[in-house]
Amino acid sequence: MAKVRQDAWTYEDDLLLAETVLRHIREGSTQLNAFEEVGDELNRTSAACGFRWNAEVRNKYVQAIDLAKRQRKERKRATIKQTNQVSVPATIMNQTTKNHELVLENELNLSTVIQYLQSLQYEMVNKDENQSKLDTLQSENNRLRSEKDTLEKELAKLNERLQTVEEDYTAFIQIMERARKLTLLEDHQGSLKSPTFRMDKNGNLEQINQN
Repeated sequence: MAKVRQDAWTYEDDLLLAETVLRHIREGSTQLNAFEEVGDELNRTSAACGFRWNAEVRNKYVQAIDLAKRQRKERKRATIKQTNQVSVPATIMNQTTKNHELVLENELNLSTVIQYLQSLQYEMVNKDENQSKLDTLQSENNRLRSEKDTLEKELAKLNERLQTVEEDYTAFIQIMERARKLTLLEDHQGSLKSPTFRMDKNGNLEQINQN
């Protein structure tokens, strides 16, 4: 079954990863073997474990890593001394120890390169996915900016139209008010009757009240 676990790393997961890597270093194994062991334990890929180790955990255990490497060398020296006969010259003993350590360092470097490439591949996949998401978000952002500019222009036009309508409405109200006043004035003037006069017996004109 393929390992597809993608949840976040917990403190316990990081601790298990650190302890396993340090143990493999002390025992003369490779970090790649440690990543595979942790991957089986946590149902994660060895590449994911390697990436987590290099990106987050390793810097927290620098002194512990140095100590584990010294312990590894001491164990290897003790093993070589036990397997060699006492009659072997000291120069041969020292050369054998150096060659063994050189081979060990070469193996460690090779495993480091392998796990680094796997981690790099894992990182590149995530980088491509993130870049794709970033491009999508950037495109959406540009679209929204364009829509915003269009809406702002339309809003400016609507405000101009509204101002024009308000001005026309004010002028219309003023015209209607003038027309109303003229109508009232004409009605008032029409309602006034011309005065009527009559001549009295002395020949004088007098106005007749009209009720």
